[in-house]
This record gives sequence, structure tokens and C-alpha cells, in this order.
Amino acid sequence: MTQSHPRISKAVIPAAGLGTRFLPATKATPKEMLPVVDKPAIQYVVEEAVSAGLDDVLMVTGRNKRPLEDHFDRNYELESALQKKGDAARLAKVQESSDLATMHYVRQGDPRGLGHAVLCAAPHVGDEPFAVLLGDDLIDPRDPLLQRMVEVQEQRGGSVVALMEVAPEQIHLYGCAAVDPTEDGDVVKIHDLVEKPALADAPSHYAIIGRYVLDPHIFDILRKTEPGRGGEIQLTDALQQLSQDEKVGGPVHGVVFKGRRYDTGDRGDYLRAIVRLACEREDLGPEFRTWLRSFVAEEM
Repeated sequence: MTQSHPRISKAVIPAAGLGTRFLPATKATPKEMLPVVDKPAIQYVVEEAVSAGLDDVLMVTGRNKRPLEDHFDRNYELESALQKKGDAARLAKVQESSDLATMHYVRQGDPRGLGHAVLCAAPHVGDEPFAVLLGDDLIDPRDPLLQRMVEVQEQRGGSVVALMEVAPEQIHLYGCAAVDPTEDGDVVKIHDLVEKPALADAPSHYAIIGRYVLDPHIFDILRKTEPGRGGEIQLTDALQQLSQDEKVGGPVHGVVFKGRRYDTGDRGDYLRAIVRLACEREDLGPEFRTWLRSFVAEEM
């Protein structure tokens, strides 16, 4: 019999990274504000949290990230100009981002890794379970990964991470999980985690992707976690400790995701994400697909 655990209502989005892979575009513009078709990447992430029922969103930011706050705030001058022009469609799009969720912001200050960024959320989160969404991973709304993770956490307690099977030659790019099956086909029990292992040291081909639902005990562990790979406080290291001792914070489970994921943290994948999403848009797709077929045919 499954147990019922407290309902999750808060989401944390770390957004303090420098975006060095996208320089010079990110010299003055946060990487999270780079457009994916006609919306900044960060808006897709907030929309995903809200769709899963998490409408209290804390964004962990850093220097030069003020545009993130501005995007989710009201812009009365722009709204007034659009109203005067009678442009109701664009006005609705502008207002959509400011009405999405209750937004909060905290600065990381000293960028010491993902684990440290999550720890910055402790005063806001308190003793409730919460979700963490990384902005580099966009999950297609037709594949409700986060909603499923919330369901698993509410049923089983502890923490839940998103896993995706990747090619062996790519496992060194991710945190990697050692797992055991459960009675649910898409849920596994995690008993060990390794951050970016060499192929020979990888316990599986299950990679951690950028979605977590975490028990608040993770904060106590993060406070004591020493810097790991890259000299940073790694969230994976803290989760590894949780997976070793269920008495502290409950078990760690993984939801194996087989849906559509768009990686916007890499320049090539970012461009592919734009093409895929543009092709699927009702307003852009038909004309864009026709042009794309013609372009590919000419290039081939």
C-alpha cells in the first residue's frame, strides 16, 4: 500500500550560470533569456512547473540576471502601447508571463555549484518537499515528466530524480544512477549515484536530467557536502548520501523518461530545439517545414 505524503507546491529554478558556451550573446543577456522560437527558454520551464501544480516559483539568480525578473514582471508602458494599437493578441502574450506564477528571487552570490544554488533556496522552501528544474532541459508539455515525478514522491516519499537512458559514449556528461526495478515500469529505486563517471566506472546508462523532486533533508546534507567534481558543491553527491541511508530523508527513486526533451545548453542542440518546436507550431510549422525541405534538398 502506498502512503500519502505532503502536497508539493514550490519549485526552485537555478539560473545563476554565466552561459559561457553562448558567448558573446550572453555577455549582457542571461542565457535563460535566449529565445526558443518566440519565448525565452526560462518561460518554458516556469510553464512546466505551473502545469505540474507548482505555482510558487523561486529563481536563484546572480549578477546581470535582472532581465529574468523584468520578464516575469508587468510592463505597463508596453501593455499600454499595445492596448492603444488594439493589438490584443500580442498584449495577451506579454501579460501571460507576468500572470504565470507567484515569482520569488534570491541571489546565489558566490557561484559554488548546483548544490550550493539549491541550498540558497532553503529559507524559502522550509521543511516542505520541493521541485528543482534546470533551465537547460526543456521538456515537451505533451510529456508531463514533472507531474509524474510529483506523483511518485507523494506516493513513495523521499526524493525523485529524472533519468534518461543515453548512449554509453555520452554518460560521462551526466550524473549516473545505479538502479533496481520496482513494480512500476517507469520507476526505479536508486542505490548509488556517480557524477560524470568515465564509461568504465558508470554503473548504468541511466543519466540524470534536469528535474528533481527533493525531500527537505537534502539541505542538511548540502550544508555538510564538501566541494566535489570541478571544485563545486554537487547536488549529485548529496543525493548519493541520501540514497545510501533511507533513515535520513527517505528513499531516492528515479522516473525513467522516454519522452521529448530539448537540450538548450549546447549550441547545436539549442538550434535543433528551435527547429523542432518551430516545425510543430500551427502558426509557423506549415510554411517553415516547406522551406526547410527545400533548403535541405538544395544543400544535399
